[in-house]
Amino acid sequence: MSNVKVIEPSKSSRRQRSRFIENQMRVAAYCRVSTDSEEQKTSYESQVLHYRQLVETKPEWDLVDIYADEAISGTQTSKRMEFQRMINDAVDGKIDLIITKSISRFARNTLDTLKYVRLLKEKNVAIMFEKENINTMTMNGEMLLVILSSLAQQESESISANVIMGLKMKMKRGEMVGYNGCLGYDYDPETKSISINEEEAEIVRYIFNRYVEGAGCFVIAKELTKLGYKTKKGSIRWHESTVRAMIKNEKYKGDLLQGKTFTVDPITHRRLDNMGEREKFYKENNHEPIISDEMFDRAQEILRMRSSRYNTKHDSRKFSRMHAFSSMCVCGFCGGTLIRRIWHHGTNHEKPAWQCAKCIKEGRKVCEHSKGIKEEMLEEAFVTMYNKVQKLFDTDIDEFLNNIEEALDVNSLRDEVKDLTIQIKKLEEKSQKLLDMRLEEKITEPDYNKKHHVIEKELNEFRDQREDRYETLQGEESISTRIKGFRNAFNHELKMDQFDRDILDNFIDKVIVGGKDEDGNPMPYALTFVFKAGIKFSDDFYEKVAELGTKMETEILSSYAKYDGKPAVTFASNTACGNLHIFIEEISELIISSPLQNEGTVESLIMENYRII
Repeated sequence: MSNVKVIEPSKSSRRQRSRFIENQMRVAAYCRVSTDSEEQKTSYESQVLHYRQLVETKPEWDLVDIYADEAISGTQTSKRMEFQRMINDAVDGKIDLIITKSISRFARNTLDTLKYVRLLKEKNVAIMFEKENINTMTMNGEMLLVILSSLAQQESESISANVIMGLKMKMKRGEMVGYNGCLGYDYDPETKSISINEEEAEIVRYIFNRYVEGAGCFVIAKELTKLGYKTKKGSIRWHESTVRAMIKNEKYKGDLLQGKTFTVDPITHRRLDNMGEREKFYKENNHEPIISDEMFDRAQEILRMRSSRYNTKHDSRKFSRMHAFSSMCVCGFCGGTLIRRIWHHGTNHEKPAWQCAKCIKEGRKVCEHSKGIKEEMLEEAFVTMYNKVQKLFDTDIDEFLNNIEEALDVNSLRDEVKDLTIQIKKLEEKSQKLLDMRLEEKITEPDYNKKHHVIEKELNEFRDQREDRYETLQGEESISTRIKGFRNAFNHELKMDQFDRDILDNFIDKVIVGGKDEDGNPMPYALTFVFKAGIKFSDDFYEKVAELGTKMETEILSSYAKYDGKPAVTFASNTACGNLHIFIEEISELIISSPLQNEGTVESLIMENYRII
C-alpha cells in the first residue's frame, strides 16, 4: 500500500482570480429603500452610516464601496442600477464579501436571491445577511440553497395562489384576462374589450369559407401564403397549425372561453392545456362576431370528423389532405391506408395512383389481393355515383330525409340548454354574493361553508344536466347540418360533368378500395363510397330500436368495377326495412319496396340514413 501524505487546507488564505490575499478581505455593502418618503430617506442614510462604521471596526476589512438604490422596488433587480453595478464588480473580482441588512433588502423576489447567491458563490464571493445571520461561505452550501429554495417556492406559491384567485374572480365576472392577440380583432387595454378589425376579419371569413367548402388546413395555409396575407404577428408565411387554431377559436363567433391553459407550478412556470384538470369560464355573446354560429358549428363538425378519422391508435398523423383522396382511401382487404404514388415517374406516361401502404411496406404476405388503382378511375367512379344519386333524390331519398328531420328534437333541446344555462347563471351569481358577504365578514365561515356546499351541489347537478342535453343537442344539430348539406348537394338538377373535390370533401367520409363478393372471391377494383350521414338519437330511441333487434348503420355506398374497359356501378339500399336496386345500364328498372313499415312511429325511423351499394 502506497504512502499518501495529506496536505491540510490553509484556513488563513483565500484564492482569488490572480493572487493570494492573506488576512484581508475586500468588502462592499448594499442598501435600499423602496419609497422616497422622508422617513425612508432617513432609513437609507442610516444604512449607509451603519455600514461605514461596521467596516471601520474590522481591521481585516477593506471597504470597496457602498452600493445604494433609492426609491426602487426590490422585486425587479434588473431596474436597480447600483445593484447591477455591484454584481458586475463582484464578478470582475473586485469584491470578496457583500454585506446587506436582510434577504428582502438584497432581493424581494427570493428567486433572484437564489440566482445571485449561486452566481457569486461560483466566483468565491460571499454574501452576509445580517438579519438572518447567514453567511453564504461559512454555512453549508447545499443546506443554504435548500433553505433559500424553500423560501422562494413558499413565496412564489403564495403570490401565485393569490394571483390565480384574482384572475378566476375576473373570469367569473366575464372580464377578459390575459389577451394575447387574435387576428380579426383589436384590443383596447383601457376598456379591456375587443372590436372587429375589418381588414383582418376578411382573412378570417376567407379561412372559414374555404374550410366549410372542403379545403383542408394545409391547403388553406398555402393559399394564404400565396395571396400574401399576413398573420397577426406580421408574418406572410402561414402554417397548417395556425389555420387549425383559428378554426377552433370560439372568439370568432362572439363567445369567450377562458382558462384554456394553466400553470403547473409557480417555480418552473410550465403551462399545460386544460383538459379538464382546472375550471374553465365560458361567456356567450361577449363581443361582436365575425363568423355566424351556423358556419362556426359546421366548421367544428368537419374538424371533429376529420380528427376522429385520423387520430387512431395506429395513426396519429395530422390531417392535411394535400390531395383529394389523401387519408380518405382504405384498403378493403387489410384495413390499411392507401397512399398516393406516381406510376411511370419521369416519363410522358406518368399517372398518379393509390396503393395499400401495408402492401408496399410489408409485402404481399400482409395484403395479397390489393392492387393499385389510378386516381382518374377514383374520380370517374365518384362522378358516376354522384349523378346516379342525383337522379334518385326526387323519387325516394328526399322523403326519407324528411322522416329523419321530423324525428329530431333540436328546438326543444336548445330551449332546455338555454333554461339550464339561466339557472346556472343565477346560482353562480348567488355564489358570488355569498363570497362577497364572507369577504366583508357579514357571515361566519361555518355559515358560508354550509350555504356554499348547497349551492355547489345544485350547480353540479345543473351543469351535469346541461352537459348531457348539450351532447344530445350537438349530435342532433350535426344530423340536421349534414341533412341540409346533403340536400344542398342533391336537391338541384345540376349534373356533375367533371370531378369536384369540394363535393367529395363535403359528403364522402371514406373510400374503401377492394373487397370480396358473396362467394368470397377477391375484387381488387371494387369501390365503396361511404357518405357522411351519421345520425344520433336520444337514449330511449335506441332502447326501442334495440327491442326491434335492428342494427342502425350509417353509410351510403357505391361499388365500382372495370369490365371490358367500361365502368359498371350498382346501387341498392340494404336496411332491415327495404331494398332499392338501380343498375347503370338499366336505369329504367327501379324496384322499390317501402323503407318505412309504420310511418309516424319511432320504430318507423330505425334507419339512420340511406345506403346505396
